[in-house]
Amino acid sequence: MSAWLTAANTLRTTEIVQIRTESPTVKTYVLPDRLCCKAKPGQFLMLWIPGIDEIPLSIMEAKNGLVSVSVKVVGDATRHLHGMEAGATVGVRGPFGNSFTESRGRILLVGGGTGVAPLLFLARQLSAKTERLSFVEGAKTKDELLFVRELGGICNEKSLITTTEDGTAGLQCLVTEPLASLLDREHFDMIYTCGPEVMVKKIFEITEQRKLPLEASLERLMRCGIGLCGSCMIGKYRVCRDGPVFTAAQLREVKDELGVSKLGFDGSRIPV
Repeated sequence: MSAWLTAANTLRTTEIVQIRTESPTVKTYVLPDRLCCKAKPGQFLMLWIPGIDEIPLSIMEAKNGLVSVSVKVVGDATRHLHGMEAGATVGVRGPFGNSFTESRGRILLVGGGTGVAPLLFLARQLSAKTERLSFVEGAKTKDELLFVRELGGICNEKSLITTTEDGTAGLQCLVTEPLASLLDREHFDMIYTCGPEVMVKKIFEITEQRKLPLEASLERLMRCGIGLCGSCMIGKYRVCRDGPVFTAAQLREVKDELGVSKLGFDGSRIPV
């Protein structure tokens, strides 16, 4: 294990310095950490909630000695975290995994749910190098659309498309539905995506049909964060160590599992 990974894998205690409510089910937590504040878009950290559990979280922002993560209530650990207040002590390991490559030219980002968080991190960095950014974001309802104002400040209004399943904002459809016509109408030099794996699979299929470059961040069960336990396997890859960002060529290798099945807590294969 390299010196950097040894340091990253050492649990550090820190405190929550700020909490922001983003939606009825999502909050953003800001933490001081000397290592995670150096993270790149696409990387993740392991957050330890004392007495409860340790969970993997994509990094939404990292600068000025602080790191931010956006967390949706999905189970006991996240429910307990949502009940904590600023000043509470937590533990952190990381940053782990690889990052998105920084492309130039015409860029399209597609996010769903809290998968928008690492894409916002990426969009902020790319905006300093290109003004040609487009973003498609989807959610079930208007209240669950994340960071719309921030994204609108990065992409002009014509380049930001929102979709909701119930039609309360933007187009009434799944986030993947406007993509085919958008990709047929406009040229993009790179497409980035993060969100539910079923969504990622559909985007992969759409871009494959058009032979377009793609990088996708995958979310899977992670226990160790450093490639030892194998709980996050997809095909031959450990998502925590070989990802979480994968290229179209890598996704092609695991397309039979992508959006279909994953490993559960007991190691058995379950539907995604």
